[in-house]
This record gives sequence, C-alpha cells and structure tokens, in this order.
Amino acid sequence: MKSLPLPSLIHYELLLQLLERKTLAMTYEQPVLQEQVERLIVTLRKARAQQKQLEAICEQSYISLEHHWSLNSIDAPRPPLIEPLANSENLRETT
Repeated sequence: MKSLPLPSLIHYELLLQLLERKTLAMTYEQPVLQEQVERLIVTLRKARAQQKQLEAICEQSYISLEHHWSLNSIDAPRPPLIEPLANSENLRETT
C-alpha cells in the first residue's frame, strides 16, 4: 500500500490561530457570530484530534503516512502547459 496522504497538522494550527486571534476578536459585539466562530474552533480541534487518532492507528498497523502541505505533489499528474497565443516573433510576422 502507498503512503496514506493526510494534511499536515500545521494547517489546523494556522486555522485555529486565525480564528482565535483575529476572527473571534472581531465578533465580540455579535453574539450569534461569536457562537458560530466558537463552534468552528471546536470542530477544528475535534478534526485535529481525530486525525491524530487516525495516525496512531496507522502507526500501530504499520501503514505509512505522508503529510501534505498542498494538493500539489511530484507524483500527481500535471496539466499540459498552455502555449501563449502569440509571442513577439509571431506578432512581427503578421504586421
């Protein structure tokens, strides 16, 4: 089996820091918004904890993990390059 792709845990940390330091601070006058942001923070903490549990299960089962920082990876198929419609040489020829 190939390595199991998982998001890097830093992604959760970055989102949590943004929500706790910036977003939550801006909602103090809006209790409904504040409650929704707090729920989102709890949900992200649960997701991070669930991923850690998944990683522990994989480790116990000898399943290798691969943390990803983005969807871009070396082994992913890449779209073909798009050639420019016209370059400077083609423009000179047509004028």
